[in-house]
Amino acid sequence: MNAPYDGDRGQGAGGDPAGQVPPSAPPAQDPYVQDAYNQDPYWAQDLSAQDPVTEALYDRASHPPPPPGTYPDPQALYQQPPAQQYAPDPRIWAQTPPPEPSGPSRRLPYGDDPRTTQYTGVDDLVSWAGDEIPEQDAFAHLYRDQQGSGQTLTEPEPVAAPAPPPAKKQGKAAGLLKSSAVMAAGTLVSRLTGFVRSLVITAALGAALLGDSFTVAYTLPTMIYILTVGGGLNSVFVPQLVRAMKNDKDGGVAYANRLLTLVMVALGAIVALAVYGAPVLVRLMSDTIAGDPAANNVAVTFARYCLPTIFFMGVHVVMGQILNARGKFGAMMWTPVLNNIVMIATFGLFIWVYGTAADSDMTVKSIPADGVRLLGIGTLLGLTVQALAMIPYLRETGFRFRPRFDWKGHGLGKTVKLAKWTVLFVLANQAGVLVVTQLATAAGEASGKDGTGILAYSNAQLIWGMPQAIITVSVMAALLPRISRAAHDGDPGAVRDDISQGLRNSAVAIVPIAFAFLSLGVPISVLMFSSSGLESARSMGFILMAFALGLIPYSVQYVVLRGFYAYEDTRTPFYNTVIVAVVNAAASAGCYVVLPSRWAVVGMAASYGLAYTVGVGIAWRRLRNRLGGDLDGGRVLRTYARLCLASVPGALAAGGLAYVVLNALGGGAMASLVALIGGGIVLLAIFFVAAKKMRIEELNSMVGMVRGRLGR
Repeated sequence: MNAPYDGDRGQGAGGDPAGQVPPSAPPAQDPYVQDAYNQDPYWAQDLSAQDPVTEALYDRASHPPPPPGTYPDPQALYQQPPAQQYAPDPRIWAQTPPPEPSGPSRRLPYGDDPRTTQYTGVDDLVSWAGDEIPEQDAFAHLYRDQQGSGQTLTEPEPVAAPAPPPAKKQGKAAGLLKSSAVMAAGTLVSRLTGFVRSLVITAALGAALLGDSFTVAYTLPTMIYILTVGGGLNSVFVPQLVRAMKNDKDGGVAYANRLLTLVMVALGAIVALAVYGAPVLVRLMSDTIAGDPAANNVAVTFARYCLPTIFFMGVHVVMGQILNARGKFGAMMWTPVLNNIVMIATFGLFIWVYGTAADSDMTVKSIPADGVRLLGIGTLLGLTVQALAMIPYLRETGFRFRPRFDWKGHGLGKTVKLAKWTVLFVLANQAGVLVVTQLATAAGEASGKDGTGILAYSNAQLIWGMPQAIITVSVMAALLPRISRAAHDGDPGAVRDDISQGLRNSAVAIVPIAFAFLSLGVPISVLMFSSSGLESARSMGFILMAFALGLIPYSVQYVVLRGFYAYEDTRTPFYNTVIVAVVNAAASAGCYVVLPSRWAVVGMAASYGLAYTVGVGIAWRRLRNRLGGDLDGGRVLRTYARLCLASVPGALAAGGLAYVVLNALGGGAMASLVALIGGGIVLLAIFFVAAKKMRIEELNSMVGMVRGRLGR
């Protein structure tokens, strides 16, 4: 029988032109499988084993044979695959799961992917809150199919289900979303009305010694409340109150009555001492005001009207926390709006009777006693209405206040020790405020110009802090639960990712706003405070410009400290606050000594940002060490640097345009409005173009979010 032709090598049977079988070939067998087990790779390339035609067609340059000794060993055709390291063993039930992957985090290395992240705002919370989503039945389609086919179904026996239906969980979630939206909206409205209140106060009293006297008297109650009761009340007593409401048989009613009674008695005693010692307190706040008989008389009179508000501050906080523990969150956020409305109406009535500060030229010597009495009663009435407005909400929840004086043996004494670090934190912060108040009032009086004292400093700081309160706080409110969970789970990589995301997301808005304050501070202040006089309004604009760039480290400090709070570390923020307060006080004192009185407060505003820059450096290093030496610093620093580079050209162009417009139109309120609108448009346009050219991904994410909302 003739051997079949081998198409691969052009050979006869066995591949030998002479018909001889090589020694390595298997013995005679079926010709169709005789070469199936031949694994010799060099036999096919042997010149003596190939015919001349095949050899001529073979291109050795393109297909060189493998060198000897490199051909892999043949593998068995049906070899079992190697067993996995953590493969399940069918002989063992409920095996131990494999270990988690090594590394600091199981999540993405730098937070969420912006392309797959859903952004939720207040409008979503409000729109989703009222929607009750019915639970879908996963087997409903089976019932419909069987009904359509004409089959008869046998209804099963009902089974008692002790657990509540999932629909109630949907209702609780919806209620939580609605409560969050109400709280966010109330906070925003409260801040906006508080800003309007400051505008009206400045318009009525001006930014000279009279306005500084009222500011000192109005600041005293808040400072004393925070130093004595406020810090411990918010950090220690309130958690104890919530715990008692959950664990006590009476729902914490007795504990709440004891706490409210204790706070009322303590605050009543503090108010009595403060009102009696009002002259001493005014001197502690400002030697300059206390040294002027007319200013001291006005400040002490204002203080004795304002100091009783300490009592209503504490009562309002305790009542609000009782409501929060019972699921009522809106009252505590919305009732401060009533205080602002009452004060706006009071100072508006004062302006209607006596005119604005620019028109009346009222001073500490010429202000009538009736005017002081009107403003004092209105200020006290505002806090009183704010506190009393909580009572109807408490009665609605079924809570009835009954004074209880059995304080011993119920844990109230032990909780005082827990407030140590919080009280020290507040003390350090208020010590810095006290030093700045003393220096600012002295510089304002020595300069002889309006808008160079503590009132101008406070107004500029109020404008400067608005973006932080609205943007950074909102961003971190969404991230704080995730940071706390990651810290509780011992996942430092997740904490790092969320801190990095919070810093970068807030920087997209904070950085350009800081440069906007730097370039447009004067038109902003003139537009808002021109009723107190153009000179004082321009001075406030210079103070705002000095504050401007400090907004960046101030925002970073807020985000970084959230990392310590996630680990329940309050001691590190205390030490950091002490450092910030010391640097701020020392730098402010240096500005007061070195700079002229006209510019001393401007230097103090710049010192505030310098202090937070130092504080950020220390807090950043401590948090980085706590998270294992990695805080995503390179990426965060690149984002801030690129945002600053994108903001500089726009700030220069906006500042130049505002300068030209103010000089051309006279520098009044209308000219400031034109300069602010034109400069703002130029700054935003140039910043947006520059940021797009730099491919800043956080800006692209924000633009995508805005486009998605506008497209709904």
